[in-house]
Amino acid sequence: MRLLLPVLLTLLFILPVSASETIKPPVGVRVYAIGAAPDFELADMDGNRDTLSSGRGQWVFLHFWASWCGPCRKEMPAIQRMVRLMENEALKVQLVNTSEDDDTVFSFLGGVAPDMVTLMDRDGSVTEVWKPRGLPATYLIDPQGQIRYQVLGGREWDQPEYLAFLKALIKSTSASTNSKH
Repeated sequence: MRLLLPVLLTLLFILPVSASETIKPPVGVRVYAIGAAPDFELADMDGNRDTLSSGRGQWVFLHFWASWCGPCRKEMPAIQRMVRLMENEALKVQLVNTSEDDDTVFSFLGGVAPDMVTLMDRDGSVTEVWKPRGLPATYLIDPQGQIRYQVLGGREWDQPEYLAFLKALIKSTSASTNSKH
């Protein structure tokens, strides 16, 4: 046993561990490392198309929502404030509205988060692939396109614990990228 302990300690420090796996998530954010994020392409209300994979190389905050969802209504202003506070960070925010028409979405966002742009999953097909267990649902996807975290229900994304967590994820990625060069 005495000989085994130094070997185990050495392995502990040699084996690679993803930096994002060592960051403690705040309440409501759960580790959800299920593999590659299914790509999609959707348009916003103006017809501008975007893909999930366009966020490769940075963390992606993928958020499914609907205007009829009470927690979504409460959370959207906090997401807008978070976007402003994180504007200089390597974080792509992609909102996906689930199966609502343009007028409903435009009216809702105009009242609670006028600066936000959302992709429109008009037929619900992207939402069906992702299968959130309810709305709102947020997924944090690492720069390599792997799903790492899931958040079910609304959160105060503009609060210090959530901002610090997102910044720590981004920093851990840039630190591990810089150490490889």
